[in-house]
Amino acid sequence: MLTRLFIIGLTLAASTACACTIPVFRYALDRWEADKFHLVLPPSVTQDASVSDLLRPLRANGKANLDITTAATATTAELKYSRESDRPVWAGQLDSASLATLLDSPARQQLLKQILAGDSVIWVIVQGRSEADKTEADRIEKRLRFLEQVAALPVQNPNDPDSQLGPGPPLLLKFTTLRLQRDDPAEQTLIQMLAGPQGKVDPASTSFAAAVFGRGRVLGAWPLVDLDDASLEDACMFLVGRCSCRMKNENPGWDILMNVDWEKALAAAKESGASPSLQVEQKVSPSPHVTVTTKAATAPPPVSKDINAWIGLPMDDTYVVGLDKRALAGIAAAALAIIAIFLLRKK
Repeated sequence: MLTRLFIIGLTLAASTACACTIPVFRYALDRWEADKFHLVLPPSVTQDASVSDLLRPLRANGKANLDITTAATATTAELKYSRESDRPVWAGQLDSASLATLLDSPARQQLLKQILAGDSVIWVIVQGRSEADKTEADRIEKRLRFLEQVAALPVQNPNDPDSQLGPGPPLLLKFTTLRLQRDDPAEQTLIQMLAGPQGKVDPASTSFAAAVFGRGRVLGAWPLVDLDDASLEDACMFLVGRCSCRMKNENPGWDILMNVDWEKALAAAKESGASPSLQVEQKVSPSPHVTVTTKAATAPPPVSKDINAWIGLPMDDTYVVGLDKRALAGIAAAALAIIAIFLLRKK
């Protein structure tokens, strides 16, 4: 009896460990709605008919992940990360031009294009014009090309109800980059958003890279000089690994403001499908300050595989690169169950 209970326990452990094989980046794209930014307006803005007309569709269930309120004490408009945040992303006079730059930019259009093409993670590199920054950006791209060659997505079971993909592009493993100049006037709002709500990176003086996935979700932002090979590997492998935690607020990161109807965009991506040509080498420049590069590279030396410490998850040794340890535990449990059943039958 005890032996049978042991076998049942192992089988249940295996089934639990193997639940949901959707990678983190795709689970986020399918199921995580973007957090809303908070636009606080002074009373004077509501008296401007031209601006009020622009705000009306945004207030009435607009596409952008944005809440709009009016504060009697406000003297200028402010965009904040959330209703709970006191840290402004932008502050100034709101008119048609400034509102347009808050809602969208050439780089955000390019990010949307790459996400809908199926890119796993887009590393946005915000750099200066020094040769040192260019060298660091080249190094990051080279490492990403190697990681793309050696990484693997979790095996998908189309019959598993816990692992059904939502509408969207085909499931791909692809790491791309998007280079921005720190002084690009059209991207200042985006750059501030990428730097994050905690102010750990000062985009005015620091070149950095941010990992973007899902519906404009930022895993984190790090100075280029601190983003070594091991950190790149940790972030990429976490995002292409199995999604073990399904609650968005239990995962690291923050969102950027994008004026997108995600449900329609993902449905359209599923209808059209991603062309195989999207996977070949490309270099696109949406503006003079924005460069997208997916250049092949020679494999550098191997790196370390410590994920949890870097991204701030509990140090329970849950993940290894390219494979969730819960999956390994499930495989081992299933093997033990089979052996136990065989031994019982033999007896």
